[in-house]
Amino acid sequence: MVAYELKNQASVISGGETRSGMSIQDRDNAHLRRMGKKPVLKRNFGILSILGFSCTVLGTWEGMLGTFLSPVTNGGPGGAVYGFIFAWVGTVCIFVVLSELASMAPTAGGQYHWAAMLAPIKFQKFLSYITGWFTIIGWQCGFAASAFLTGTMIQGTAVLAHSKYDALPWQGTLIVWLALLVALLVNLAGGKLLPRLEAVVLVVHVLGFFGIMIPLVYMSDHAATHDVFLSFQNDGEFATQGLSWFVGMTSLGFAFAGGDAAVHMAEEIVNAARVIPQALLLSVGINGCLGFGMLIAMLFCASDLKSALESPTGYPFMAIFFQATNSLPGTLAMISIVLVIYCCAIMGLLAAASRQLWSFARDRGVPGWRWWSNVSPSNQLPIYSVILSVAISTLLALINIGSSVALGDILSMAVSGLYLSYLTISVLLLFRRVRGDISLYNDNEDDIINVPGSKLVWGTFRCPGVFGTLVNLFAVIYITIIIFFSFWPSKMNPGVDGMNYSVVGIGGCTILATLYYFVRARKIYTGPIVETSDMSM
Repeated sequence: MVAYELKNQASVISGGETRSGMSIQDRDNAHLRRMGKKPVLKRNFGILSILGFSCTVLGTWEGMLGTFLSPVTNGGPGGAVYGFIFAWVGTVCIFVVLSELASMAPTAGGQYHWAAMLAPIKFQKFLSYITGWFTIIGWQCGFAASAFLTGTMIQGTAVLAHSKYDALPWQGTLIVWLALLVALLVNLAGGKLLPRLEAVVLVVHVLGFFGIMIPLVYMSDHAATHDVFLSFQNDGEFATQGLSWFVGMTSLGFAFAGGDAAVHMAEEIVNAARVIPQALLLSVGINGCLGFGMLIAMLFCASDLKSALESPTGYPFMAIFFQATNSLPGTLAMISIVLVIYCCAIMGLLAAASRQLWSFARDRGVPGWRWWSNVSPSNQLPIYSVILSVAISTLLALINIGSSVALGDILSMAVSGLYLSYLTISVLLLFRRVRGDISLYNDNEDDIINVPGSKLVWGTFRCPGVFGTLVNLFAVIYITIIIFFSFWPSKMNPGVDGMNYSVVGIGGCTILATLYYFVRARKIYTGPIVETSDMSM
């Protein structure tokens, strides 16, 4: 269990007010102003709604079902089990780092703001800029990949229900577009709709797990313990079983990706500096337990794992459900639970992706920043950034018509983009931590500034002492492993169709972003800009 230090703010009293009589929301806005940002978004999220938001965007047990094929073919059942544990521990360490930084500076910018805050002055601007682009690539690709998984999963369900149905790629693209449209409408509705929906989806997320787990375990024949924990596969024909395991384990990193979703909603959360760390750590605990339980159940209940991996639906978990229940209606009901959560997760993914894009545009980090940084005065939402995020995924979905393999590389780009942003801030925080130049929190809110160039102060949450350094170090090691193997193909000596082109995508986007920096952005991007003079130093 991860030990950590979480200090209560002595200034908060009952009734949602501080000792000075200031409401918690007013205090949040004052804190934001001290970091140089104007509060323009409405704070509609509380602990329950942001926990639901974080849990469903993370969606570990559902995401693991969608990417079940990779860790089993490269690693086998035993490899999948131990790979999940490794990924879970690594993700906990990442979430601790994110929680510490969110407590220090809860802004929608997240990683690029923290990079500017932590980096040496000489490298501050460029590191912040490139981290912002890594985060944009990761979130936009992650949103597109999740929409793609949802669309093709619906197609796979149709194949299972109607064996004569011929699933054509263009039909999958149309389904993806429909899912994107629903997510767009919910996000544009504004108000308390999304927070209330996320609180409901949290219940579905937990109860849906049991709705699938109970019939799956009760109705199926069970494999031997040896076949689950000591059975390994190397279908990718890699040089060693260990290498195969690392390649397969990367997809489990996707099942845990998106931990910074709640961070990018920081300016819409009440009591953000405390609530975000709580939501992050609770979500990784809940999702890790549910994901591990679902993985073990799937492996024990797969009576014919080989045929499940070759299922015409494209998703082995559907075949395993059918093998267990031997009932098509029952299987479709179980799959429907997964589909509902996937559709709801897209709504949250769009919110997080658009807020990160909006924040980076607010600091002039992207072309056309004047458009994408606009906030609607009527519903206090970055509407243009929401629409642009949907437009990007709509265009990326066209790739599926030409090659589903190529669109699969978008998933790898999502993993590598997000984890590159995590790597930057984790290394910078480790550097600052080892030097010991972050002051302790002293219950005086006015001392917590944490803007680039200022004295840094730990927030109300931190992992203390040597243990915090070890957690931070392991996070760096784990992230490096995930990034490295996310660029590998699923088989040795792949042909043109089997190559993993995500390294080309990430590399190309990074080169274009760097060119834009030297041509234009270095003249207008200075890191997180100061929008207000209310900054107590």
